[in-house]
Amino acid sequence: QVQLVESGGGLVQPGGSLRLSCAASGITFSIYDMGWYRQAPGKQRELVARLTSGGRTNYADSVNGRFTISRDNAKNTVDLQMNSLKPEDTAVYYCKAIRVVGNWVYWGQGTQVTVSS
Repeated sequence: QVQLVESGGGLVQPGGSLRLSCAASGITFSIYDMGWYRQAPGKQRELVARLTSGGRTNYADSVNGRFTISRDNAKNTVDLQMNSLKPEDTAVYYCKAIRVVGNWVYWGQGTQVTVSS
């Protein structure tokens, strides 16, 4: 019943841009913290960006200044604008919804981002 569906991934050249989107259903979206995570081959999943229900943001040092997380509570979506992409940004990107009160956590299925010339 609860679904998080990512879209917008693909192949892009170094220095290019992509915009990822995550559409949520089955939850009261506005009260959830939302995050983007990524996992590269052979590496652990890591936090990319987080946007709380109250509007606070946090970014990984490796993407700070290049990526921007935003949300639209009217559309139940959270986006990740990725600029100045580097090959090391190549990974599967996952959307995560977190309800701190009650410890509810949901994950999307992931979308592939490949940065290569």
